[in-house]
Amino acid sequence: MESFFDLLNSYLANEVILRRILISLTAITIFILGIGLSVVIMNLTSPLRRRLGSTAEASPSKDRFMVRVSTAMGPIASYVLPQKESERDNMTDKLIRAGFRSPQALPVFYASKILLLVALPMTVLIGSRWFPELETRFALTYAMMAAGVGILAPNYVLSKLLARRAKALRNGFPDALDLLVVCVEAGLGLAAAIQRVADELCYSHPELAFELAIVNAEIRAGRSREQALRNLAARTGLRDIKGLVGLLVQTMRFGTGVSDALRVYSEEFRDTRMQRAEEQAAKMGTMLIFPLVLCMFPVFFIVAIGPAVIMIMAWMGST
Repeated sequence: MESFFDLLNSYLANEVILRRILISLTAITIFILGIGLSVVIMNLTSPLRRRLGSTAEASPSKDRFMVRVSTAMGPIASYVLPQKESERDNMTDKLIRAGFRSPQALPVFYASKILLLVALPMTVLIGSRWFPELETRFALTYAMMAAGVGILAPNYVLSKLLARRAKALRNGFPDALDLLVVCVEAGLGLAAAIQRVADELCYSHPELAFELAIVNAEIRAGRSREQALRNLAARTGLRDIKGLVGLLVQTMRFGTGVSDALRVYSEEFRDTRMQRAEEQAAKMGTMLIFPLVLCMFPVFFIVAIGPAVIMIMAWMGST
């Protein structure tokens, strides 16, 4: 076993062998990238697939882009997408919660991962030629690190988009709840009240307004109100909306007044929001310690002690 590791270390220390490995990896990467690009270009120039992709011209630009990318990836989609259905469903739910509702969002997401996996190491390997002092083994290490970044970067961006959209929905939920209470107490039905709230919030909180509009569209299409509300909770994934949906479902199931239930939940949610604000305010003192120590205290000592230090240094220099 020790002789094997000694042999491996001797191979890794050999610059010629490392250069051969680097050239081989670069050639393999260029070959795979060329095959992938040729397949994509052939699919983009195919009349049949171009006609299929033209059916999305009436959709928004983002959806048209996703349709075109998914159409181009048709033959290689089975190799790019995960094989487990549970993993595909989990990633589809995350994309929907992040705001990507197109059926082509999943292939585009994994296509971006494959593209970054190939493009970033290629960029590092090609860019290392402009740094002759960089050793080959370090170039290979940086290329592998770039490949890891290419794999993890789309997941990181997706998590940030999920957090940002969840924050936007959470910020708009108190206003929507208050408007819903007012509309229901004014005599509107649940579906009409949801539509009215969606119309009022379309400019201030467009994400939540769009979700509420989807609920009203599902109810108009014939889906039960209970199922439409449960779909809302599943699409958003927020605990507050899940609590509201559970309250409304229980109210409709037992036949109690919706306005009374909404008023009680609104009061509880105001208390919860106040407790969350107090919690954030209590954390503020601890969070300000690091800015004070790193930014304000050094400046304070420079202003307070700096002139005295300068005078002492000038006096010592004169003597």
